[in-house]
Amino acid sequence: MTEKEYNDCVKLYADNVYRFILKNLRNEEDARDVVQGAYEKMWMSREKVDNDKCRSFLFTVAYNNMIDHIRKNKRIVLKDEFNETALGSGGQQQNAKRILHEALSKLSETQRSLVMLKDYEGYNYAEIGEITGLNESQVKVYLHRARLLLREYIVKPENVI
Repeated sequence: MTEKEYNDCVKLYADNVYRFILKNLRNEEDARDVVQGAYEKMWMSREKVDNDKCRSFLFTVAYNNMIDHIRKNKRIVLKDEFNETALGSGGQQQNAKRILHEALSKLSETQRSLVMLKDYEGYNYAEIGEITGLNESQVKVYLHRARLLLREYIVKPENVI
C-alpha cells in the first residue's frame, strides 16, 4: 500500500470506523484514541496491507483495539445521565432513539459489535467473521441471538411508542 493509497483509505473509511467504535464505546475521546491507534497500526503495516483489503484491515485493527480498550478499562464504569429534558423536543423520534440505545446497551460487547457491523456498516457475514475473529456460523448465531434480545426489549409494552 502506497502513501496515497493509505490516505485514500483513511478518507474513505474514517467516518465509518469512527462511528462504529463510537457506537460501541459511547465515549468520544476513547473512540478517537482507538481509531487513531488503528490508523497508526495500519500505517506501520502499510507495506503488508493489500489496498483491496484496506477497509477490512482497518476495521479489524480498530475492532481489536476497541476490545483491548474495553478489557483494560473494564473496572471503570462510566454512566451517562439522561433525563427527558435533555432529549429535547423530538417527541416520538427521540423516544425511539432512546429505546434503541437502551436496547443496544443490553447486549454484550460482541453482540453489539456484530449488530453494528452488519446493520449499520453493511458488512457480510464472512467480512464480519474476518474482522472479529469468529467463523461465519458463529457470526450468524450470535447475530441472531442479539436480534432476538433487541426485539424482546423493544416490544415490551412500556417501550412501545
